[in-house]
Amino acid sequence: MTQERHILGISGGRDSAALAVYMRQYHPALPIEYFFTDTGKELPEVYEFLDKLEGFLGKPIKRLNPDRDFDFWLSEYGNFLPSPRTRWCTRQLKLRPLEHWLRADLDAGITVHSYVAIRSDEPSREGYQSTHTNMKVHLPLRDAGIDRAGVIEILSQADVGEPAYYGWRSRSGCTFCFFQQKIEWVRLAEHHPQRFAEAVDYEKTALKDGSPFTWSQGESLTELIEPKRVDQIKLDYDKRRERLRRNRRINPLSARASETIDDVYGIDEAAGGCVICHK
Repeated sequence: MTQERHILGISGGRDSAALAVYMRQYHPALPIEYFFTDTGKELPEVYEFLDKLEGFLGKPIKRLNPDRDFDFWLSEYGNFLPSPRTRWCTRQLKLRPLEHWLRADLDAGITVHSYVAIRSDEPSREGYQSTHTNMKVHLPLRDAGIDRAGVIEILSQADVGEPAYYGWRSRSGCTFCFFQQKIEWVRLAEHHPQRFAEAVDYEKTALKDGSPFTWSQGESLTELIEPKRVDQIKLDYDKRRERLRRNRRINPLSARASETIDDVYGIDEAAGGCVICHK
């Protein structure tokens, strides 16, 4: 018989956590290997949540560490910061360790079943698509008709809850993910000032070496964190949030997840971001 492996990537976000809980509850016989690709630049709340999730799953979440860290690849790319147009961080720190982990088994003819956390209310999204014929991708949440509200319910009923960073940020992934909204950069400075200072240092080096990108579009973090600019960002966010609340139709029979930053900005929770980072 052909050997098989079953893998499920945990990003540190709610969707992949809910999928892990769902598979543990409804497919307990599958020998699923849970993994987390660790860039070394994750929020501390992510590691706390992974520990809690491991307790529910009753098995470890394997940490896949890159063979070369963020600083190495930043240097390789001429100190140019990653951006939506040049996502070298996803490619080198997330996908590369995963492919190295699986390569020998795939080449040996072992079928690898990968379970990806794409919900039923994300019809346009696709999971990581390997070019290897022995990699089979499955979307259990979509197949089961589980949407965002269903994800919240799964985590709540399992008493796993959500990562603590959802109180101020809408995405998992690296501390200085370039998909963050400006209000999230402000809140990073408030919740983790040392991490914010690290992002500022990376940006200054990048700009000095000619990088065309800053972490936040249109302005540097040094400009963004000026007191008057912070006040304006918070005011703009509050106005958007109030406009959303006025325009939202209230359906008391509908289970909704709590309001997030991406609700306020009218974008998908993980729009543009790689599934392996943000789900």
